[in-house]
Amino acid sequence: MSIAKRDKNPKGNGLSPTFQIRITPELKAQFEVAAKDAGMSLGNWLKTLGRKELERLGIESKG
Repeated sequence: MSIAKRDKNPKGNGLSPTFQIRITPELKAQFEVAAKDAGMSLGNWLKTLGRKELERLGIESKG
């Protein structure tokens, strides 16, 4: 059994706000498989993608 990698970025004060999106069950299933293959939770996988995209755009991630 593998354990999902934790997000190592510094945490803020208290809980971060939640972010809700609507996606098809099929797309969510694909995301979950990709996240599992990367050894991450779905949330951390999505945050990693977002940070990489910001970097690609030349924007420094603040979280």
